[in-house]
Amino acid sequence: METDFTKGLLTTVVVDATTKDVLMVAWMNEASYRLTKQTGETWFWSRSRQELWHKGATSGNTQVVKEMWLDCDQDTLLVKVDPAGPACHTGARSCFFNQVQGKED
Repeated sequence: METDFTKGLLTTVVVDATTKDVLMVAWMNEASYRLTKQTGETWFWSRSRQELWHKGATSGNTQVVKEMWLDCDQDTLLVKVDPAGPACHTGARSCFFNQVQGKED
């Protein structure tokens, strides 16, 4: 199954294949999607820099792709990876470390 990139960027949720922890959310365009499939490592589209980026190219914290799954609408991708280090640019293992407290009245 393939996705339709005429709808824009593909929201991509990256999880650790072993622990199932959510590591990060990023975006893929058609070029980064193809590079990910060809190389077996994650590539994304940087919305802020407007360029392709290979996760871990400068830090060494690459992500080896184990599985990729499209959702039912083919507009969100789940990528299960074997991470070679932290996913977050802050050095945290996951980008999700800021807990939101309770409900607001």
